[in-house]
Amino acid sequence: MKKFKVGAVAAVATAALVLTGCGGGAKEAAGAAGDNSVVIDMWAGSEDDTAALNAQLEIAKADNPDLNITLRTAPWGDFFTKMTTNMASGNMACVTGMNSGMLSSYTAGFAELTPEDLTKAGLKEADFAPGSLDILKNKGKTYGIPFDISTMLVYYNADLLKASNAPEPKVGWTFDDFEATAKAATHDKKYGFAVGMGDFQWQALPIAKSGVQPATADGTLDLTNPAFVEASTWYSSLVTEQKVAAPVASASDTGWGETQYSGGNAAMAVDGTWNAVGYLENDSNFTAGMAPLPTGPNGNKSLILGSGYGISKDCKNKDAALKVLGSLLGKKSQDHIASSGRSYPARAESQPLYFESIDAKYRDQVKTAFEAAFQNVEGQQVSDNWSKVGVYVQPQLVSVYNGQESMAKVLETAQQQFGK
Repeated sequence: MKKFKVGAVAAVATAALVLTGCGGGAKEAAGAAGDNSVVIDMWAGSEDDTAALNAQLEIAKADNPDLNITLRTAPWGDFFTKMTTNMASGNMACVTGMNSGMLSSYTAGFAELTPEDLTKAGLKEADFAPGSLDILKNKGKTYGIPFDISTMLVYYNADLLKASNAPEPKVGWTFDDFEATAKAATHDKKYGFAVGMGDFQWQALPIAKSGVQPATADGTLDLTNPAFVEASTWYSSLVTEQKVAAPVASASDTGWGETQYSGGNAAMAVDGTWNAVGYLENDSNFTAGMAPLPTGPNGNKSLILGSGYGISKDCKNKDAALKVLGSLLGKKSQDHIASSGRSYPARAESQPLYFESIDAKYRDQVKTAFEAAFQNVEGQQVSDNWSKVGVYVQPQLVSVYNGQESMAKVLETAQQQFGK
């Protein structure tokens, strides 16, 4: 089976591991007043990831020949484990990578970025796609600028749908359409849908259907919002009542929905835009398609997600760091990211290059789905304990999907534990 990219916004699993990739002394990371050195910390899970980051590093060096810029990398879990240590010791790198889903746990380590800071970095809000600057905001404050953006889509197996005479998902479809397609495609030991286990994978449809997020803009956990509970209960009923999705076998099956879909066992699943090309070129050799999330009573609401860079509070040479930030998020770097097809850039003028990087036979479909999906996005709202919420809820979903526990009870318990 094709190994899909684990994007920066995939389900997060932190690990208490010791790393060396992001090590270094406080002076090396934070610099000293008047120093011309700037350290960049970013995660990298493969040689390809590191090569892509090094290409951006070279752009930053060429833009700033007077600065001594160095890059340090570590795998995803290690990166955030070390960041916790660096925050406590005043050793965060001047330019540090951050992901939208992780920000609430690390805001104490980042400097708030002002409009004046963006000007010093040579950046303008108008440079970036609508909604993208919300990605690294928390409680209304900006802690970073994104280099890529993503949102959730419904992916479908066009061959299974055709064999079932089920209508294909399309731009503007509704939740009634979704249910009709899922029911028609459920037969002969195949299911119309595959439920998700990751935060984004399971929450996307309840958020779209209810029109509300499980946290408020001020960071208050709101898992028991009646509209969200109702929509989440509907989601679990796709397994327990409507029988259009299979129950999850084990809590260790964190990518259940994605695996069931890519393996040809389910006609539809929800996943991020970061896996679009991987699904189109799947090794199961089925014809894949994609569409925005269905439209609910309150419109078509979806989250805009992604990763970027911020400036640490420890940084002693902030002006130099802002120059580097500007280079990493400038047109040359964003064009490079887009042209490589690795991720969808946050900078609006670079986005057409991403579509040009895709095989011509898929290009129009991806462009249509992406442009529609990003029309009604909003930044993810999270509480200070958001990462703990996900760690608690995910294994409980197995019992929910098996009918042993109600979604409402799981959400209520999580609210009681982490809503303070």
